[in-house]
Amino acid sequence: MKKIFKLLFVAASIVVLGASCEKVGTLPVYAPAAGGAVLTASTPTIAAIPADSNKTGIVFTWTRPAYSVDSTNQKFIIELSPSTSNFGTKASKTIVTSLTTSFTNKDINLIARSWGFEFNKTYDVDVRIISSFLNNNEQLSSNVVKLKVTPYVVPPKVTLPSSKELYLVGSATAGGWGNPVPDRAQKFNRLDSVTYQGTFYLNGNGEYLMLPVNGDWTNKYSVASSATPGLNAGGSFGYNLSSNFPGPAKSGTYTITADFQNGLFTVVKLSEYGLLWVPGDYQGWNPATAPQLGSPKADGVFEGYINFPAGGTFEFKLNKTADWSNSLGDAGSGGLSGSGGNLKVPGAGYYKINANTVTNKWSATKTTWGLIGSFAPSNWGSDVNMTYDAGSNSWSGIITLTATDEFKFRANGAWDLNYGDKGADGSLEEGGDNIKGYAAGKYKVTLFLNNTNYYTYKVEKQ
Repeated sequence: MKKIFKLLFVAASIVVLGASCEKVGTLPVYAPAAGGAVLTASTPTIAAIPADSNKTGIVFTWTRPAYSVDSTNQKFIIELSPSTSNFGTKASKTIVTSLTTSFTNKDINLIARSWGFEFNKTYDVDVRIISSFLNNNEQLSSNVVKLKVTPYVVPPKVTLPSSKELYLVGSATAGGWGNPVPDRAQKFNRLDSVTYQGTFYLNGNGEYLMLPVNGDWTNKYSVASSATPGLNAGGSFGYNLSSNFPGPAKSGTYTITADFQNGLFTVVKLSEYGLLWVPGDYQGWNPATAPQLGSPKADGVFEGYINFPAGGTFEFKLNKTADWSNSLGDAGSGGLSGSGGNLKVPGAGYYKINANTVTNKWSATKTTWGLIGSFAPSNWGSDVNMTYDAGSNSWSGIITLTATDEFKFRANGAWDLNYGDKGADGSLEEGGDNIKGYAAGKYKVTLFLNNTNYYTYKVEKQ
């Protein structure tokens, strides 16, 4: 009985297998192609002008690859790439069945600009066709066509500086609202014809404008409303609008980029300074409006300059916040303490204040400033004294330079404390390089030590 059951099971299986192999129709078979398409272009050069933006700039045609299927089962992807990229960076367009496609001049211009190509500069571009079946099988590459592409300038949204220069001015800047501004510290770099960028020290909660001409208030770049939320980090700007740019809330170094093509700017924080407020008798004991010492690395090491005018007690404190919730006073012997009395300098003058909230130590050095250098009559042997101006909180002096002269700033007629400019970027460093690179002439040199441990200078021809 068991044997008969097994035979019946085998027979049933054969019937089922036979039923599953019933023919349902011919499936398509894609045979391998013998070769890819041959691509040609209507022109080897694209150098349009803005007026021709919407005109056809180039037409591509190609032969049909040797696939053994009709054209309805074929797909073509045209790829454009900077020659230096070898199709690692590319733009593409998909075409089904057709053997031709075109691009307007605007299309090519947008593609070229997306790769970072500069206006009015010629670049090499490679083009090829990738052909395949509709299911992406049997992909074949055509020959590579070489093009010369020159992007044209699209009229920018914001009027460009005819001077091809751009400067920063305002209460947020190291030089304040004084105009002309410190040219080396507050001048943008021109990245291309429509983009300017600079890295600047900015005071917290200040304002600024961008000027096309240093020393001239006639025209400015500004914003429509400084009250726009988030505008201190970037947004829209324009030509001679009604409001100043709002600066960032915190003091530090920031990179500002102005994109005139699209009328947009960005503000990116690089570093934020730690701050100590210095309220005292000299300013009415108001922490919120007090000058600050700065810590560029926010590591508890602070420095800054404070002017103590005659007639007061010369007493002050160091506050970690712009109120009285966390102040430091005198612990004796150059020490700091949260429970200490008022700190004090000996008398009126312009003092360099150093404070360390890690070691709880502080010091004050009274200073006057001078210019010393290879110029006559200094000859690196004597100082030309500078004059302090309380209104601008700056020091200035007049010197006459030859084209090869160099100079520095130093305090109290000695080399113990001196400033130079490492990198000629307008930022002063203690013991930095000699300042040079000015044409022969008579100059007014202004020293700004009033910022939170960021110092700069201005050189104006007289």
